[in-house]
Amino acid sequence: MNKFFGYIFSPIFYLFFVLTLIIFQPIQWLCYRLFGYQAHKASVDALNFFLTYCDLFLGSSVTFINEQDIPVDQPKIFVANHQSMYDIPGLIWFLRKHHIKFISKIELTKGIPSISFNLKYGGGANIDRKDSKQAVGEIILLGNRMKEKNWSAMIFPEGTRSKDGNLKPFHVGGIATLLKKVPNALIVPIAIENSWKMVQYGTFPLSFGEKIRWTVLKPIDSTGKNPEEVTQEAEQAIRRKLGQ
Repeated sequence: MNKFFGYIFSPIFYLFFVLTLIIFQPIQWLCYRLFGYQAHKASVDALNFFLTYCDLFLGSSVTFINEQDIPVDQPKIFVANHQSMYDIPGLIWFLRKHHIKFISKIELTKGIPSISFNLKYGGGANIDRKDSKQAVGEIILLGNRMKEKNWSAMIFPEGTRSKDGNLKPFHVGGIATLLKKVPNALIVPIAIENSWKMVQYGTFPLSFGEKIRWTVLKPIDSTGKNPEEVTQEAEQAIRRKLGQ
């Protein structure tokens, strides 16, 4: 039934999703060019609110659980599993007060309404996966911005999306590079559930009636721990939450 109703409701979802991206492209441009970072961020937050709740057109529920006391005056490295592109709007919206920035492929900075503009001007790290020197340099610059502005980074250490929800082994590279620049960063694991089910049939139809959930887990103090230990702790915490 999820697939059957997906054929009916996917066009409605895509219509509103794409319209949201198109409408917010000029809004972002005006906010950034005329009023600067804070106004641009507010427009990005609003964009991702609407993108998140577009899921309702697919009959999906959206649940964000955060029972942790996460400080706002300290840089954070949020570490999450990655299941689909629909993970991301909820992370940006629900964690908006933490100014999270992403490490993204440089190819995404062109051609996608709203998303490309935000990646290009929002303060994250846009890396060329074929150029390791450029990639490390971008992550270092992101670490500097985190340190100066108390921003946070979002890292998907699996390196690629999980198409079946099974967690892949975490890579330590990005976390290690950021911790060199921001050694006081708090590590915050986030478990994402059922996002992969939305795209289990591909881009069309999207699956109807899935229960998308993000859960913020207990923060990890990185003091006295090497990046490998921290990464392993985050992976284990997410595995436990996912029952894997």
